[in-house]
Amino acid sequence: MSKQSPEQDVDFIKALAELLNANDLTELSVKREYGDDDSLEVRVVKQSNVVTMAAPVAAAAPAPLPAPGSATAAATVVEDPAQHPGAVTSPMVGTAYVAAEPGATPFVTVGATVTEGQTLLIIEAMKTMNHIPAPKAGTVKRILVGDGTPVEFGAPLMIIE
Repeated sequence: MSKQSPEQDVDFIKALAELLNANDLTELSVKREYGDDDSLEVRVVKQSNVVTMAAPVAAAAPAPLPAPGSATAAATVVEDPAQHPGAVTSPMVGTAYVAAEPGATPFVTVGATVTEGQTLLIIEAMKTMNHIPAPKAGTVKRILVGDGTPVEFGAPLMIIE
């Protein structure tokens, strides 16, 4: 933060977010210079959920639906990772990193056993690296973010069972 009061900086960031929405922008980046060694850089990004679908091919006879309760029926249900009981969600908006630095070994991999409090990944928010701890002990079943991926508050990061 700058030598300005934190409330002024927060008000400035809120104003930028309002400007982003009012003008239907997806990203806004601003640097404020307060003096020789004092500045504030802010980047506000609005992610849009774009769904890409393949064009339909010639219609074929529909496949029969699986019988309810069968193994095939369970496999065809599309699961929302955020609703999974073992979902670890993002506590903030930022950029997710799976390793401490580029090229380093990831904190965890699929199939790894983790202990409660163990660092799973890092989320960078406003040039601060925030370690995201495991909320419980278990096994990493899925990693839902890639290295350098922007994440929203509440977005699922990984599944631990």
